[in-house]
Amino acid sequence: MLSLAVPRIISEGMLSSRPLNERAATAPGLNFLLGDNVRIKFIIATAMLVLANTVLADDISGTLKKIKDTGVIKLGFLPESTPFSFAGAGGKPMGYSTELCTRVATGIQEQLGMSKLDMEWVPVTLQTRFDAIKSGTIDLECGITSNTLSRQKQVDFSLMIWVDGANFLVREDSAFKTLADLNGKRIAVIPGTTTVAALTESLSKGYIKAEIITVQSHIAGLDALNKGNADAYASDHTVLIGLALAAAKSLKMRLGDVPLSYEPYGLMMRRNDQDFRQAVNAGLARLYRTGQITPIYDRWFGKLGKASQFITVMYLLNGLPE
Repeated sequence: MLSLAVPRIISEGMLSSRPLNERAATAPGLNFLLGDNVRIKFIIATAMLVLANTVLADDISGTLKKIKDTGVIKLGFLPESTPFSFAGAGGKPMGYSTELCTRVATGIQEQLGMSKLDMEWVPVTLQTRFDAIKSGTIDLECGITSNTLSRQKQVDFSLMIWVDGANFLVREDSAFKTLADLNGKRIAVIPGTTTVAALTESLSKGYIKAEIITVQSHIAGLDALNKGNADAYASDHTVLIGLALAAAKSLKMRLGDVPLSYEPYGLMMRRNDQDFRQAVNAGLARLYRTGQITPIYDRWFGKLGKASQFITVMYLLNGLPE
């Protein structure tokens, strides 16, 4: 089995058009009374502000209320989707998507005025991630889920966090470079992913007859490639790069020459919870707008070079103003 390698009291001269000395002569106790009046008004205003904040806190609903009441936000991650979402040393969630979720959760904690917010990380798979969101097992999925029109019938998505496309890995010593080269060969893929549809459509359009073999995880896909049970393993381009780098000591691989599809990633959440979605988007937009996304990108993709034009434009378009 292959193994994979982290926020002046009002002056008295403004209360009357008469000079201060005239007012003092006609009403010696006025300053004291005015002082009390100002203090009373200040107390009332403060009480109204506290009341307004209390009403606002009581007014939250859905996922935000659940987070506020329990003091916990449940975040889903994929243990094997390097460099976006994976289990590091001791099973600790790591990766680009998980770091974005951590930043978003911190923003939600500040928005709700909570002194503490626990982040509960829940491992999910490409097969169980949708049910985990819909059942409430997790509040936000921090992985590699593509935002598609058909999926929007089941769940909601955040602003875009990445732009990718399907591709395939082959052994470095193979002669396969394009999808056409895999005519009559075996291609492994994980069922229930957008890669399946992209691969099937590309094969059909190119009149390429290849056998599609289903595997249940990225590790299983690379294992099939390593043992010769598959001639290629198809998934999202950047995920494949991360897998190839992580497994480089065990298996030398390279990518196909041409991507097969367009995959816009988003953080996944339950449908029709606009307040929670807005809170998530506010956190992401702030990262993009202020440039805080740059060190995050460098941490997880620095080995691949600077962000591409597609990624840079994505950050610019989604860095929405407050």
